[in-house]
Formats: sequence, structure tokens, C-alpha cells
Amino acid sequence: MDAEIGIIGGTGVYNPEMIKDLRKIKIDYPYGESSDFYHVGEFKNRKIAFLPRHGKNHTIPPHEINFRANISGFKELGVKRILACCATGSLHEKLKSGDIVVPDQFIDWRKKGVTFYNTGNVAHVSLADPFCPELRQLLIESCESLGIKCHKKGTYICVEGPRFSTRAESKMFRTFGDVIGMTGIPESILAREKEICFAIIATITDFDVWAEVPVSTEEIIKVMKENTEKVREILENTIPKIPKERNCVCKNALKNAFV
Repeated sequence: MDAEIGIIGGTGVYNPEMIKDLRKIKIDYPYGESSDFYHVGEFKNRKIAFLPRHGKNHTIPPHEINFRANISGFKELGVKRILACCATGSLHEKLKSGDIVVPDQFIDWRKKGVTFYNTGNVAHVSLADPFCPELRQLLIESCESLGIKCHKKGTYICVEGPRFSTRAESKMFRTFGDVIGMTGIPESILAREKEICFAIIATITDFDVWAEVPVSTEEIIKVMKENTEKVREILENTIPKIPKERNCVCKNALKNAFV
């Protein structure tokens, strides 16, 4: 086993500097190439694997990310839990730029289905509660202990991208969700199919366009850079507290999933 905990770095979170004794690992797997090398090492006696989902120079747009390769690579490394950093837009006034949200639900608005079971065995995993309750609670507790403003629940609306929403779409999404992003949900689905615990650290970067303020990539990156230190603190506080044993639904997700 090379690692036990995986970290997915999103927009603005590319540097695995907290990990010691780094090794770069590239995995050849049936699903093609992952977004980048897996950076594997140790943090406070825990074995960590870090992967920048867009590549280290952010060269891969959301709709071109090879999500299956990324998640299967973590599984191949022995990862049992994944913490995913996601830049998201806010769909409500109470969720302000710089806030942290730990989503508990999602709505998948993408056009593409995603699964490891396209042919041969057919599996239907339960995603009634799509994020690991153990990891979510640890993230919430870390935010509270650090004094970081954290919203303990939220519905993540996932769109395909790479474009941002129209004003009409954004107003519609407000009816159903709390934050909007392009990457976290394919990852959560595939992690559950691999029986990997998965939770999202969603950082608010903007108010989408329902607030009549056009979204710009420049503004998102500016805010995300300001949030990078906050995310690092959350990860450093959470990782040592993750128990070795899992007592959640994630570890047996495939038990009754096959047709």
C-alpha cells in the first residue's frame, strides 16, 4: 500500500507542500491517464496521495478531466478516503465569498453518465447520502476548532462546464441548490463505486450570476488564492484525526449493488 488518504486539489490548490518525502507516481490503468502524477508521501505519520485534478498548471478543463482514471488511481494506491477541494459559486446570500461549505447532498446536472460498470457487470450503488458522514463530521469539527466559517450542510449543483451559467439557469439552480461547481460530483459517484470514503471542502469564490454580477475567472482565482491557506489549515487539522477503521456506508457500497 502506497497511501491511505487521498487529496484532490482543485482550482488554486495545486501544491502538495504539506506532504513530506514526496514521490511522484504515474499509474497506467485501463481508463487512460490521470490528470497528473500522484504525489505520495507522509503527513503526521499518515500516508497521503495528492492529485491536482486539472493538472499542476491547470491545463485540463472540467469536461475533459479523466475522472475514472483519477479515482481508480487512488484505489490502486490503496487509498480508503478522499478529501476533495472544490471551488464553487454561491447560490444564496448567506453563503459568502471565502466561506467553507461541507455539502451533504448533490444534484447532477451534467449530460454525461459516469460509472466503472459500463459493460459486463451492472452495478447501481446507493447515493442517498452521497458523502461520507465520518469525513464530513471531521471537516466540520476542524473548521469550528480553527474558527473558520463553515456551513455544515448544502446541496452541490454540478454542471458540466466549462462555461458558466446563464442568468436564467443560475436563478433556476437557486431553487434546488446551495453551491454550484463542475467537478465534485463525478468524483463522489466514482469514489462510492470504489468503496472509497469521499467528502468535499467547498470554498465559495463568487455569487454566480443570479446576483447580477458577471462571473470572471480572474476574480475566482483571486479569491481562491486567498482561500488556499484556509484549506491547508483544514486539511492539516483533519488528517491526523481520521480513524484507521471505517464505520460508514462507503466501505460496503457494492455489497448489494450488482444486478
